[in-house]
Amino acid sequence: MFTVCALYHFTRFDDPDSLRQPLLDLCRDHAVTGTLLLAREGINGTVAGPREGIDAVLAHVRALPGCADIEWKLSTAEERPFARMKVRLKREIVTMGQPDVDPLARVGHYVEPADWNDLIRAPDVAVIDTRNDYEIAIGTFEGAIDPHTASFREFPAWWEVNKERFHNKRIAMFCTGGIRCEKSTNYLLGQGVEEVFHLKGGILKYLEDVPADDSSWQGECFVFDGRVSVGHGLREGPHQLCHACRRPILPQDRERPEFEQGVSCHLCIDETSDEDKARFRERQKQIALARARGERHLHADVPEDPEY
Repeated sequence: MFTVCALYHFTRFDDPDSLRQPLLDLCRDHAVTGTLLLAREGINGTVAGPREGIDAVLAHVRALPGCADIEWKLSTAEERPFARMKVRLKREIVTMGQPDVDPLARVGHYVEPADWNDLIRAPDVAVIDTRNDYEIAIGTFEGAIDPHTASFREFPAWWEVNKERFHNKRIAMFCTGGIRCEKSTNYLLGQGVEEVFHLKGGILKYLEDVPADDSSWQGECFVFDGRVSVGHGLREGPHQLCHACRRPILPQDRERPEFEQGVSCHLCIDETSDEDKARFRERQKQIALARARGERHLHADVPEDPEY
């Protein structure tokens, strides 16, 4: 059993590059794998490993500048959800592309999971899911608005086009673990929206704390690791990844005629050319050869940067 730790924290790192190698070495020394992102605005990521290794990483992160009060979420996985450890330097720890957005200045009102249902059921509240379209496709809150964005950086443009729909509405926003809402609520406050709320700890905390019988959540929650999805109690969900398009699919979708391992699924078969599919088949062949040698091919790992 592996312990999975999702974390993020906005703080000021004057020299994030100097933090990278010590953090990477520590993770490797403790058999911890996953992805951590460092930027001048803070740290974000998900890692997995033995519990004592995760505890060592958390102790190290808490000692970083401004990170003493960092919060994190723990869950478990039957199999190791990441093959490698990566610590990357980025411009943003979650990419919105809005240089004036600063979650350290102000964010929306935090709402505890126990109070979330009452808020989103209020008639004057509009509930907006800030996640990507492929995440929303497998689960969201009852009545939530899907912006149909392929990436978080598309959210400001979507808001500009749709903002008149929300005149005189209170806005409640949510994402997987809370980090995207730190930026999106700051953005809306900067756009003149007066009452903005977001789910503290994100969907993961809600699924951990709120019993299924009392839940307004429908479906599963996509996660950026080998588990692909989780449900109430943060139990592993049924989804798998199409390794061609990196979208979540169900086991029965693998029986559809459009599915070819590593090449296509019913969601992406019409999105790639014959040349693309030939390249994917060659990649899949190399992955199979590496597996036969007892190795793991570079492209067999989950490639997504965390957007919790």
